[in-house]
Amino acid sequence: MTIAAPATLPASFRPKRRLGFNTRVSFNDDAGPAQGLRDGIELFRAAERLGYQSGWAYQRHFDHYLSSPLPFFAAAGQHTKHIVLGSAVIPMRYQDPILLAEAAGTTDLLIGGRLELAISTGANGAFDAVFGTVDTDARTEAKRRQARFLAAIRGEVLHVVDKPGQGAPQGAELRVTPHSPTLRSRIRQGSASIGSAVQAAELGIGLISGTVQHDHAEGESFGEYQARIIEAYRTTWRLTWGTEPPPVAVAASILVGTTAELREKYAAYDLERRTLGIAASRPKGALAPPSQPVGAQISPVFQGTPDKVIEAVLNDPGLAAADEVVLFLPPAFSLAENVRLLTDLAKTVAPNLGWSPSL
Repeated sequence: MTIAAPATLPASFRPKRRLGFNTRVSFNDDAGPAQGLRDGIELFRAAERLGYQSGWAYQRHFDHYLSSPLPFFAAAGQHTKHIVLGSAVIPMRYQDPILLAEAAGTTDLLIGGRLELAISTGANGAFDAVFGTVDTDARTEAKRRQARFLAAIRGEVLHVVDKPGQGAPQGAELRVTPHSPTLRSRIRQGSASIGSAVQAAELGIGLISGTVQHDHAEGESFGEYQARIIEAYRTTWRLTWGTEPPPVAVAASILVGTTAELREKYAAYDLERRTLGIAASRPKGALAPPSQPVGAQISPVFQGTPDKVIEAVLNDPGLAAADEVVLFLPPAFSLAENVRLLTDLAKTVAPNLGWSPSL
């Protein structure tokens, strides 16, 4: 079923240039990780057939989810031709910036320049005992590593060999290789607050707004604060660079119920997410995350009939302000359930948002 697109969109609603999805490439104890990875690749293939322009995978360590996105993207890129492959997000606190730059350049060249990396500088230090402690706080260290990473993928000189025995002749200028010259323009920052959005604009990198927020005003809805985040990013970009900012992506749970059975299923997920927060929808065997972070709020679930979902999306300030909508897929859903979500969104709702599929 396809619903005809309206003749005009609301004046405040930006037509969506791209449609994407976000998966955790999860696995359960029954099927195991190998099957989860294969299902993840098939999900990207299905999305490309439906005309989706982007597919994003979330990084999560030590659990039943994808922990190393770049090898996965290198593999998925061999099974797809056009869809952009993006990370959303990679926490910089736990990355070696030079090794990440090398892996990112290699992956991007292997998949024909289709890589988009969304990175974050927010960190709570939860894994310091594993990855190693630092002299500063986690956020300061993440920003330091982010700066080093951005310099590396720009092709800057990282070190000049100053004595023999370092694997290169004295005076050699060391840069990351292989170098992908356009990758720097496809780096984004995952933002949960106005502060991180402003930082992204000042650094000259793109923005993707996720499903968790911090520092919102009392009584402010998720969509209202998200719209403020996007506006702060665009304003800062124009003041800093004197040009128009790149397109902004927003992740959202948009579950279109095209049957009564699906509407019941999605309503149950909505209740679970409102009740359990970030602990909702875990695959069998996954760790139970701690309680919702103090002062944080999570995005709403837009669920119901196609007409109801269209109305809700068109009237949400955050989604209205975005250039790209990224469907956040429930982590415990199966491949078949996720393909159904992708299909129904693309066929019934997305055309009403000004979106056209890639051919």
